[in-house]
Amino acid sequence: MVLVKIADLYPDYKKYIFEGNDIKNFTVYSYTDEKIGSVQDILVDETGSFRYLVIDTGFWIFGKKVLLPIGRASVDYSQERIYAKSLTKEQAENLPEYDDNMTIDRDYEERVRMVYRGVEYAPNNTVYAEEAQSYDSGAYTGERNSSEYDREPNLYAHQETDNRHSLKLYEERLVANKERFRAGAVTIGKRVETETANVSVPVEKERVVIERNNPTNAPAVAPGEATFNDGEVARVEVYEESANIEKKAFVREEVSVRKEVEQDTVSAQETVRREELEVETEGEALVNRDL
Repeated sequence: MVLVKIADLYPDYKKYIFEGNDIKNFTVYSYTDEKIGSVQDILVDETGSFRYLVIDTGFWIFGKKVLLPIGRASVDYSQERIYAKSLTKEQAENLPEYDDNMTIDRDYEERVRMVYRGVEYAPNNTVYAEEAQSYDSGAYTGERNSSEYDREPNLYAHQETDNRHSLKLYEERLVANKERFRAGAVTIGKRVETETANVSVPVEKERVVIERNNPTNAPAVAPGEATFNDGEVARVEVYEESANIEKKAFVREEVSVRKEVEQDTVSAQETVRREELEVETEGEALVNRDL
């Protein structure tokens, strides 16, 4: 199994594994309250099981980074401390140095385990060879398997305070939220346009029509009836209409502006994951299943 940093396998590990907390940067102490360093990272295998804490020893041994098997770590969340079981300064100095960019292979892990087993690493050491062979069933194929870790519970098994073991099953759900944003704006204004308008108004004009008539067979005027007066005139007043055109403003149209809310439904489809419990038994183990 390949070992990776926890954030590479679980980007949201703080939320789902530590419930919003994180043991990174927790201070690491020995069981004699000697400050060793701080937790820089967590290494897990492909199954998500914790394997090592990356410890930055700081000035304890000149800034060297080493691996602490998870079975040798005890967490105190109240004080934000990690207690390293049986880790001495001499052991830390003998541990191979860890680098953030390195790939951890089987040989490197075996060197780490040898220090915690109390066997000093030496490639040509027969003690190392015998130990390595005892922890390797069959020819090495270049791949790790979980049995390597299972055979050393003192290094990789989680320390429990009682006989209760809990396992949290998680599931993903689609949570829909709405965000209000400005989609645009409508501006209503006025502009003046000009055009040529035509209007027709009928007007009247008076004119004088003079008609002269020469009567025929007219009778004679009676004596004294005809008076010849010099300067006698007939006056007729003449009128006419003129067009008086002016401009007046009238309300042509009224425009009102209002907003209406339209309801629409947005659908989304995503693939969600859910963890299901799997129980495997060996031999004649009895299990009470609370379904």
